[in-house]
Amino acid sequence: MLNFCRVLLVLIALPVGAQNLDTVRIPGTEVSFTLASLPGGTFAMGEEGTSVTLAPFAIGTHEVTHDAYRIFQQRDNDSPAAATPDFAVDAVTRPSPPYLDFTYGMGTRGGFPQVNTTQQAALRYCAWLYQKTGQFFRLPTEAEWEYACLAGGDAPSPEMLGDYAWTYENSDEVFHPVGQKKPNAWGLYDLLGNVSEWTLDAYAADYFVRIGAWPQDPVIPPTGKHSRTVRGGHYDAEAAEVGCRVREKSQAKWQARDPQIPKSKWWNVDSPFVGFRLVRPAAQPSEEEIQDFFATFIVD
Repeated sequence: MLNFCRVLLVLIALPVGAQNLDTVRIPGTEVSFTLASLPGGTFAMGEEGTSVTLAPFAIGTHEVTHDAYRIFQQRDNDSPAAATPDFAVDAVTRPSPPYLDFTYGMGTRGGFPQVNTTQQAALRYCAWLYQKTGQFFRLPTEAEWEYACLAGGDAPSPEMLGDYAWTYENSDEVFHPVGQKKPNAWGLYDLLGNVSEWTLDAYAADYFVRIGAWPQDPVIPPTGKHSRTVRGGHYDAEAAEVGCRVREKSQAKWQARDPQIPKSKWWNVDSPFVGFRLVRPAAQPSEEEIQDFFATFIVD
């Protein structure tokens, strides 16, 4: 398996409330997003307490918003400006035009999370961002996502969860603009609730058995189109179903209303409860490693 996080491990804990922030502007636009740099370390993952060691990485402080995604989605919103010299606006493969309101009236502009995208669409967005910015982005692995969510401690207590997460109990059964609840100790918003988030891993019921033999930067690569692991819980889930260790298997029925045959690689028309956030490895891989990564993880 390719090593796309090749760095020395720093086995320390980040102090509560401390993080290094980096703002990335998408060239040719006024749109930017913020990443928090997290140290490498070893932590006990899952209810099983499996010991996992991670290399340092940066992760989005917020979920990817519709405002940021629509630059990629719609050709007219993009511009030739890019860090990659051979970037060509007209050569980019973009999402098929949506034929209905995938948010079902819940909102798209003004900082709402991008939803109803397949994991493949999220990864294609990462590939486009690499061309635009010259920086390699991807989805977090399951291990990275849980590590970021726990933030060196534990999840909020049930009685405090409403301060950090939109759930069935307080959301009015709709998702909300990102960043309206409290961040965790590492300055990360909405990891719990609002919308669930794609991870990089193929779903495995025996995940913790598998990674026992691969405790450093574990990831389960895909062997087919389904299924992938989704994390965190969402606005329509009860508080008891929202947490840093909550794992969900993606479902083919999330494309149930899609009339296309085969189903669209871009849209899950019945999953307005799923979004995604970005990770940038501290050690940027080589061009060859990046191309190998996308060839491995983008499965048409």
